[in-house]
Amino acid sequence: MDPAETAAPIVVLDTNVVLDWLVFGNPESDAIAAAIVAGEVRWVATRAMRDELAHVLARGHLDAWAPDLDALWAHWDLHCSDLPAPESAGPPGRLRCADPDDQKFIDLAVACNARWLLSRDRAVLKLARRLREHGVDTRPPDRWTEPAHA
Repeated sequence: MDPAETAAPIVVLDTNVVLDWLVFGNPESDAIAAAIVAGEVRWVATRAMRDELAHVLARGHLDAWAPDLDALWAHWDLHCSDLPAPESAGPPGRLRCADPDDQKFIDLAVACNARWLLSRDRAVLKLARRLREHGVDTRPPDRWTEPAHA
């Protein structure tokens, strides 16, 4: 692993944040996208996260936005560090997300000591205070540049 790569703080993006950036061009994702592309932060994901994005794209609900899948996956391959999935059992007192589909984002953020977990999902955001106890600042992407909560 490149030492410069490990020096950048780690960010985990949930699927909707990735879609906002790479499909919808949502301005709320501009700041984090620019930081990722510039190498100021290191975006990490697991195979399950990539598979979830592929599944969402394949359902056809996003066809109206005509996503450029080749460009999307090229961005992913260029800017995302794929990590193995953390142990699913986890330690006692493991943070549990009300939405089991979002548990993978919580687990990865804690396991890899992510600085941020960006999501707009209520079930994820409800764990923000408890994730902060693990050093993970959890917030929506439009608030990414705000100072950390005390």
